[in-house]
Amino acid sequence: MLALAAHPLGIQVVSLDPGTLSPAAQVADAIVGAYDDEAALAVLAQVADVVTYEFENVPVDTARWLEARVPVLPPPAALEGAQDRLAEKRLFEEIELPVPAYVPVDDLDGLAGAIEDVGLPAVLKSRRLGYDGKGQAVVRSTELAEDAWRAVGAVPSLLETLVPFDRELSIVGARGRDGATAFYPLVHNEHAAGILRVSRAWEDGVTADLQRRAEDHATMLMERLGYVGVLAIELFQVGDQLLGNEFAPRVHNSGHWTIEGAETSQFEQHLRAVAGWPLGPVHPRGSAAMVNLIGTLPDAPDILRIPGAHLHTYGKQAREGRKLGHVTVVAGTPEACEAAVGEVLEALRGI
Repeated sequence: MLALAAHPLGIQVVSLDPGTLSPAAQVADAIVGAYDDEAALAVLAQVADVVTYEFENVPVDTARWLEARVPVLPPPAALEGAQDRLAEKRLFEEIELPVPAYVPVDDLDGLAGAIEDVGLPAVLKSRRLGYDGKGQAVVRSTELAEDAWRAVGAVPSLLETLVPFDRELSIVGARGRDGATAFYPLVHNEHAAGILRVSRAWEDGVTADLQRRAEDHATMLMERLGYVGVLAIELFQVGDQLLGNEFAPRVHNSGHWTIEGAETSQFEQHLRAVAGWPLGPVHPRGSAAMVNLIGTLPDAPDILRIPGAHLHTYGKQAREGRKLGHVTVVAGTPEACEAAVGEVLEALRGI
């Protein structure tokens, strides 16, 4: 999607990916190589004016190796902070974004002590390589603690109180090389089995104050990291309080609605930012939502017959739990948008 957004801007994209059939390779030039393959990295550094990344499991050492040869944006420090949940929590605390109560856990004995400190129910999260519900286990009783430890891989983790949140929100915004910022409306996210299913870019109860506070936290995090590019912070809303859950130093799944639903998509915005160009306007085009396509794809006509629905497929091999595409829905009113989302979900139940 970054490559597709680059073409109208006259930006040539070259991707580096270990796979020969990566989504980016289907629409742009590609270098096939491991993320720590210095020969492949040297080719990338030679042809690129700027390097960016679209997921946070790129090795930090790779980003730093490249940074010595070509600008890497967002900076490797942001990548490093997002890869370790403990570092992430401490960054949030530095910018005074409240977080759920947590305790680092290094071993099974440490988990027992953490349960005493945090209480139950709680969720055990591996410090590294956790996404879409992976590396997480809910602990509801001390008898299940050992099972949870094994479920996360018996690796350094955090035990975090299970937050009785009202809803999950995300703030997606961008910061340019000149320090200018722009933010999309707060998005309401619905998850199932740890995977994002639906994002709504309109929501009753998202007040101007809530939007401002979310933007302020994101701005402080960006300034703390010297950030350039699109960034998302996932938040728990509890009453009128916002708690930091995690951040993504990249374009974000909950921002996919912007492709058709905002004046400037998050993908174009990210490219503008890392290229040093002016950020684009972020005004929504009506009411918009996004529905993820997980594990299998619908027949295109079943989606395209729905008013306001736009189908995006990623060219990935299908497997259970994998995000294979999404549907953006744009309508003139929240009611019409929600009706169309309902039609999309109904179409997906039939596959």
